[in-house]
Amino acid sequence: MNNIYFLRFFSFSFYLLLFFCLSFNLSASESFNINVKNSVKGAPITVGVPFPVGALSSSDNIKIIDSNGNEIPSQITEVSRWLPLEESVKWVWIFFFSTGEDQYVLQYGSDISRSPISGQKIKIKNNQRKGLTSHVDTGVLKFSISKSNNGFINDVYYDIDGDGYDKKDIIATSPMGRGSFLDLIDDNGIDLSNATINRTVRELGSGPLHSIIRLEGEYSYSRDDNRNSPFVIRIHVYAGKPFIKVLHTITYTGVPDKHDPSKDNYGNIATSFSDNATGSSTAGAKVDKGTDQGWIVPNDRISGTGLNLKYNISGETTYITGYKIGDWFNKTNSTFFETTANIKKATVIQSGPKRKDRPHSSLDKRIDDFKAQIDVDGISKQTFERSEGWADLTNKKWGVTVGIKNFIEEFPNSISFDANVATAYTWPSDSEPMSFERDNLKPDSGMVANFAEGVTKTSEIVFSFHKPNNSKEELKTVASYVIDPPTTFADPIVYSNSNVYGKFLPRTKKYSDYERTIDYKFDWAIFNQNWEPWYGMFDYGDQKYFYQDGRFYNWINNEPAVDFMFWLQFMRTGDKKYFKSAEAMSRHTMDVDNVHWPAKPKYYGDSNDAIDFWKMDDGGSDNIKETPYLGIGRRHASEHWTALLSAHVWIQGWVASYYLTGYHRGLDIARLSADSYLKRMWGDHGITGRRLYLSVWNLVETYDATKDPRYMEELEERVEMMLNLQNGPDQYGSFTIDRYGYSNPYVSHGLYKYHQLTNDKKVKNGLIKHARALRDNPPYNHEYESLLSTIHSLIVGYELSNEKSFLDEAILRSKPLTSRKIENKVTSYKTQRELANALLKTPRLNEKPFFQRFNGDSNARNLRSSNWNILHGLRVFAWTHMYSVPWLEYWMDHQETDK
Repeated sequence: MNNIYFLRFFSFSFYLLLFFCLSFNLSASESFNINVKNSVKGAPITVGVPFPVGALSSSDNIKIIDSNGNEIPSQITEVSRWLPLEESVKWVWIFFFSTGEDQYVLQYGSDISRSPISGQKIKIKNNQRKGLTSHVDTGVLKFSISKSNNGFINDVYYDIDGDGYDKKDIIATSPMGRGSFLDLIDDNGIDLSNATINRTVRELGSGPLHSIIRLEGEYSYSRDDNRNSPFVIRIHVYAGKPFIKVLHTITYTGVPDKHDPSKDNYGNIATSFSDNATGSSTAGAKVDKGTDQGWIVPNDRISGTGLNLKYNISGETTYITGYKIGDWFNKTNSTFFETTANIKKATVIQSGPKRKDRPHSSLDKRIDDFKAQIDVDGISKQTFERSEGWADLTNKKWGVTVGIKNFIEEFPNSISFDANVATAYTWPSDSEPMSFERDNLKPDSGMVANFAEGVTKTSEIVFSFHKPNNSKEELKTVASYVIDPPTTFADPIVYSNSNVYGKFLPRTKKYSDYERTIDYKFDWAIFNQNWEPWYGMFDYGDQKYFYQDGRFYNWINNEPAVDFMFWLQFMRTGDKKYFKSAEAMSRHTMDVDNVHWPAKPKYYGDSNDAIDFWKMDDGGSDNIKETPYLGIGRRHASEHWTALLSAHVWIQGWVASYYLTGYHRGLDIARLSADSYLKRMWGDHGITGRRLYLSVWNLVETYDATKDPRYMEELEERVEMMLNLQNGPDQYGSFTIDRYGYSNPYVSHGLYKYHQLTNDKKVKNGLIKHARALRDNPPYNHEYESLLSTIHSLIVGYELSNEKSFLDEAILRSKPLTSRKIENKVTSYKTQRELANALLKTPRLNEKPFFQRFNGDSNARNLRSSNWNILHGLRVFAWTHMYSVPWLEYWMDHQETDK
């Protein structure tokens, strides 16, 4: 009997304990750190953070805590969910104003509730009717956006005394039709643009503390030969703050050169059959004395572009700007220039080497072609090499600060206060015009072509309005919120544990032999970005990849998703240098290395007349005929716009920039490229080989960010094609044909995410079969690129099957990817020659029994070697290293932990 009572008591106690444990798990909160490097009090912070499946049901269950345990006001935006597999939250954007601390705690869970926001809140009246005006009020700054002859914001009120808005608070207005501009020049002279805003949109991420207003408009011209040019302006506003961040995107719609376009017919990008097609991505086009010389003659050029505000500042004024002391590559020693007078015009301009036949640094010495200059009322006051990229004008009542991000990196730039107009020139009108003609008549990746038409470029600008007694340091600090913002990230383990990019390991000393290989390759790339340097409005962000005889050749043009490699390494480390490189490359590649125009106008349903749709469907008022290459990327080449090819657009980094930083344009252009797959413009060519594999990876990333059913429908069909190919008569169980073995990472990453979202058993079994085929049939084509690219496929096979031989083989194949330790710290090497010679001693790729001729000549001036040589750029490194090593480390660590 006592035993029965004991058993009953034990059972009751067990279930009671189980109930409390379950209740605790259902309601318990979790937390992780949000880190802010170079934190500055008052800086607006936006950071994207992911959550694992099932961890968070609502973005309302998140709050931010400071070091004292106090909640700070925050705005949380749900960005995506784990659909269709599961409904929990996947990504959110966190927004708050920095308190100056370098670490905060994010708490989340069902028992977490965020306090309501009190104090000043943003108010927006977004009047989307044609011809009407929208209004924005941050609580201290108010302005209007007129859908008329304007192009930017108008009637800017600054409530400097805190007593509400009245006429005496108008600090700035917009020059008629010239609030923003893109002026062209050709043989007939300058044609000044006239700007009109057609549409205003409040974007995702908008709320009481931070809002984003997107303006869509067009620049028109007085001469008929200049076609209208679409533009996009995104304005970020902040509650209670008198400054705005502006992202200005221009589109080049000019005719870049004077060749005869009637003969443009390229076989490697053919959308239909033609007997007259020329050019081959492999053989090249024949160029003889009869080649059209018009290719190298400029036609429509950019004379100037930027933003204007007409300021209400008069009388005696003080002009202040900042610059760096010493060489252009010095980023530390700063000083101010300041002068007070009845100033009519004050300008700071940053210039650099000419783009055509541009010089580059030698192995031992940097170029000295950078120059910055301050002019006040026509008199040169100061000449130096590197401006900080901001300037301020203040009188006794108030002042305005203007800043441009990447002022030297995206030269030429200038900031001008002239006749009561503040201008942020992202291509100054007094610089040599930007031209887009070819440099020569040599075939570029098999083509003599020019696809500059439709190139875009986005520049980031800050306008800050302030009281008259702000110190120079305070002015610089507010400008730095935009032009040199803090770097914000969650603990690296958060990105790994979330599984949003699979199971990878944050950077670790445990596997330093592998990590050194990654570190050194990125260090070399970043070093040369600033040594060569790869600067300029239409160049910065991209890098070159082929290094021979002490010189780099050919822009990478993002093959294969090089920006995504930088984003991955940023998530693994939180290091600002990776963030800066990732951001710059994503922004460059989505704008410059893609085709954006001509595009038919879209109908948004914001009008009452049915005829409006049919007008748009017919090409709009300009009767636009859309290019078939809309959304298509570039092939690696000597210029950004001289070679196109199918399977040469990578959206992974663009979507990552959207998730991690809230950069909306990243998703815009991912959609643009994903839409190109829906058109099937290449016929069956586009759904075979590496085109098929990459399209699946691109589409699954875009679908996951948008949940657009059109992409899922296309994706499902293409996945089925891959499964049919794998099981067809010409394959041995591998998804990839041997011709494109190096594209195995496209298959493994793309299908892994597809399986993650759908739990498709056929795809799971296909990935396991693929791993088995690659284990048993190692591919040796492309000088071992294909063999090294199989590592991630083997890892995925191991994760899905627990077949240990897959992991063992992946580890074996990865051994050549380790490196010896460099003799000194990378930062101790001051020249390209010194660093190159030191790095050449580190790889193990040339050690037997691995491979031969991996490292070439140790003399950097005579270097010529295989594609993955450490001194080349980052292109092949993605296939052979970066898309496998972090995931390999995770499973090596997991295996050791399980022991």
